[in-house]
Amino acid sequence: MPIVFRKEGLDELIVRQLHLETRQPNLREWDAMVQKIKRPKHEISVALVGKYVGLKECYKSLGEALVHGGLDHETKVTVTWIESEDIERLGTERILREADGILIPGGFGARGIEGKIAAVRYARERQVPFLGLCLGMQCAAIEFARNVAGLAGANSSEFDERSPHPVIHLMPDQHGVSDKGGTMRLGSYSCQLGEGTLAQKMYGVEEVRERHRHRYEFNNAYREQLTAKGLVLSGLSPDGRLVEIIELKDHPWFLGTQFHPEYSSRPHRPHPLFSGFVGAALRKKLGQ
Repeated sequence: MPIVFRKEGLDELIVRQLHLETRQPNLREWDAMVQKIKRPKHEISVALVGKYVGLKECYKSLGEALVHGGLDHETKVTVTWIESEDIERLGTERILREADGILIPGGFGARGIEGKIAAVRYARERQVPFLGLCLGMQCAAIEFARNVAGLAGANSSEFDERSPHPVIHLMPDQHGVSDKGGTMRLGSYSCQLGEGTLAQKMYGVEEVRERHRHRYEFNNAYREQLTAKGLVLSGLSPDGRLVEIIELKDHPWFLGTQFHPEYSSRPHRPHPLFSGFVGAALRKKLGQ
């Protein structure tokens, strides 16, 4: 409830009208959070490269998670909404040069994918902090396979069934299944974090549980080729079968997740990946 309503006694009126038991609330933590929002010390710009930016409500949870991450650093996060197809038409330099961080969210279908992959390459080569979620992580794997590992034509089988290097694909037990909704990996799954990785540093623990909503996975046939070129598989399912998080060694902050961390972020408990991403973008802005 906004502070002005509380000062006018609206909260007391509501609980009295509803015959609720009440006690004097301790709003010290909430008030401190409101002050951080109203008077941030810093401001950064995050380019969100999506394919549904004409309907920003599609990314509502992402916008809120970025706000939460900003609170950890007393930083206002201004989101620049980028249509990935615009990158395909106009190029990355013109559109992304002012970005302190680049975020690529989830999505489905082939439209705008090459623009997302180009944005990943820009973040990797220009050392811009990068966070890729679900499809964003898959685009990062494709970009790395093409431009670092030299696997020409690398793609996801979702977009190109004839790709010579389907680094993202359907798991073998899903081939021939036509009911896509029934085969999606949905809900909470465990993820074990690699020792000394950026992911483990951000979380501060060895294992986490995160929420998923996807069907295509990292193709295990390419693990050795891609890790040999510097890709880090920093999060795996407990049985080691599924790649959950990827990152880069020689980059200030580059991380992609198969899951959706934005769903579990809260104002008083920013998700560690969003806090870490905002912090890295702020360091870039400050030249640190």
